[in-house]
Amino acid sequence: MSDKWAKSREWLERARRSLPLGVSSPFRAKFPVPLYFAGGRGPYLTDVDGNRYIDYTLGWGPNILGYGHPAVVEALQRQAAGPHTYGAQHELEFLVAEKIRELVPCAERVIFSSSGSEAVQLALRLARAFTGRHRVLKFEGHYHGWMDSVLISHHPPAEAVGAEEAPVAVLESRGQTPNAAENVLVAVWNRVEAVEAAFARARGEIAAVIMEPVLCNSGCLMPRPGYLEAVREICRREGALLIFDEIITGFRMAVGGAQQYYGVTPDLATFGKALGGGLPVSAVAGCSAVMDLIGHEVAFGGSFNGNPIVLAAARATLEELSRNDGAALAHANRMGQALMDGIREAARRRSVPLVVSGFGAAFAVHFTDKADLYHYRDTLADDRERLRRFALALLERGVYMLPDGRFYVSAVHGAEQVHGTVEAVDAALGTMS
Repeated sequence: MSDKWAKSREWLERARRSLPLGVSSPFRAKFPVPLYFAGGRGPYLTDVDGNRYIDYTLGWGPNILGYGHPAVVEALQRQAAGPHTYGAQHELEFLVAEKIRELVPCAERVIFSSSGSEAVQLALRLARAFTGRHRVLKFEGHYHGWMDSVLISHHPPAEAVGAEEAPVAVLESRGQTPNAAENVLVAVWNRVEAVEAAFARARGEIAAVIMEPVLCNSGCLMPRPGYLEAVREICRREGALLIFDEIITGFRMAVGGAQQYYGVTPDLATFGKALGGGLPVSAVAGCSAVMDLIGHEVAFGGSFNGNPIVLAAARATLEELSRNDGAALAHANRMGQALMDGIREAARRRSVPLVVSGFGAAFAVHFTDKADLYHYRDTLADDRERLRRFALALLERGVYMLPDGRFYVSAVHGAEQVHGTVEAVDAALGTMS
């Protein structure tokens, strides 16, 4: 039988001789077939074997406008003729910052970096400097980058998490310093009483609470009604800052992020992925009282911060997303909601126990008998092997999703792609009934 991915497999074997696992990010090795790509246009990707896919990975999220969007391409071509980086000031810095201030509720000040991991580190440093405290409260399943200080209890195994009332802070990599978790408290997300208990245990010690306002990195779980508002009030009462990690939800859930969608304004927020429309840029935005510590009392730097190439793409992306009262993003979320509904109906028809969680432009599928998923521990019952077989079955039918069950929907996915995907999902589930 012929192998439709023969060239990708051949190239992967070659890459393994020079790259660990043959990839540039270990997450990529988790696909059922790590593919090599030759190009993409709109909502489609084409691999080196000539196979075309309806793409729902969007480069793990950044390509909110799909591939080769004319506005982004034009901005990059225009900027490519000039210096690619100055290490100094230029007009795009304040133009993009002003646009973020216009769109994002918490953004009195904005500063740029190159990755989400960097942005989170700055946000935490600012919180500690502003409050004079050292400890941070984070939640199981939430991902805030791969740095030692936050790669804690992201995806801990069931046997390591401890009791729900007192979760264990689990280091996730060999090589992390043993004391990386000393200043980190861990709680179960989506439970107000867990936040209250953490503050009671460490009264006057917590500088910040950091969370993904929608738990996109562990199954796209939504906050319970009133939860974000309650945590906002607790932080205000206790003198701690609230940080929303909007690397995924920013410029995806709404043009102003989850904070605009839910009407809950954090003190600081981190952005990335969709911000650059496919280019590597991140940002920290927040209230001026905290942000203005940068350069005076808080050290921060980066040769590539705010470089003109990535900010040209960011400016074009934000203009497209905010045009006509956010019509492009509203379309992405409508198409995503239609796809969510179609997947649910296909699973019902095929009698496959499956939960679809999240929002239109970012959702995930779970093979589980659980009816409701509220926090990371609820996802530990997911059938991961069944998910792997489902992802492979979709790949064979020309649909490319993330290996953890996530689907990202862009502003250029339309009814044709949704219909084709639902048909592929129905056929794939038919092999699993």
